[in-house]
Amino acid sequence: MDSRWCSPVVNWMAKQSPSMYLDKRMEGDDDYGLHLLTPNSHTCMKWLDMKEFASVVYVSFGSMASLGEDQMEEIAWGLRNCNYHFLWVVRASEENKLPSKFIEETLEKELVVRWCKQLEVLAHKSVGCFVTHCGWNSTLEGLSLGVPMVAMQQWVDQTTNAKFIEDVWRVGVRVKMDEKEMVRREKVEECIREVMEGVRREELKRNAVKLKKLAKEAVDEGGSSDKNIEEFVAKVSCT
Repeated sequence: MDSRWCSPVVNWMAKQSPSMYLDKRMEGDDDYGLHLLTPNSHTCMKWLDMKEFASVVYVSFGSMASLGEDQMEEIAWGLRNCNYHFLWVVRASEENKLPSKFIEETLEKELVVRWCKQLEVLAHKSVGCFVTHCGWNSTLEGLSLGVPMVAMQQWVDQTTNAKFIEDVWRVGVRVKMDEKEMVRREKVEECIREVMEGVRREELKRNAVKLKKLAKEAVDEGGSSDKNIEEFVAKVSCT
């Protein structure tokens, strides 16, 4: 892991996540307090509680990314072929893109919901992998909670974030597109298996846990993020 890029992202992580998931210094600070969509928290937690440690693949492409029907089909069958339990966030506007009978054929392995409290899910002990579009918020949340990632970038800054996930922080792998800019089911399966059980599994998890630890240290009393906030408040108070 390139240490030159650790400090800036650690401070970002520390500033973005509620206290419960890092230093636990602010009682009751366990949520952002605002959700673009209504999360199905109880159902997600109850389902995850029944799964074994690090056995679940969590999949979410955020609140804005819209995948084509063909791409949704490739992801769907890639997830099925992995044979892991998976929790997939599929917004209501995207549900009609799921393959016919997919839900029925994967019922014993999956939970598909329209939205969830992502921090709560990523912090759960049963989650072993995060398949993400690499939006900045999702990237920070995955890092701050120590979850190895499968990067499936869509647009704008997400390509850069995916590059950092795989090559700089070394906490995940990127899914390669074909000549038609499509991610095929074989690649989805291959990358998830690499994170969940591949030869690099321990390295990826070790790096993810290291960044999680650094984020906690940053927000703790005397940490870099804690000092930055104190300095900011002091300057504002003097103006």
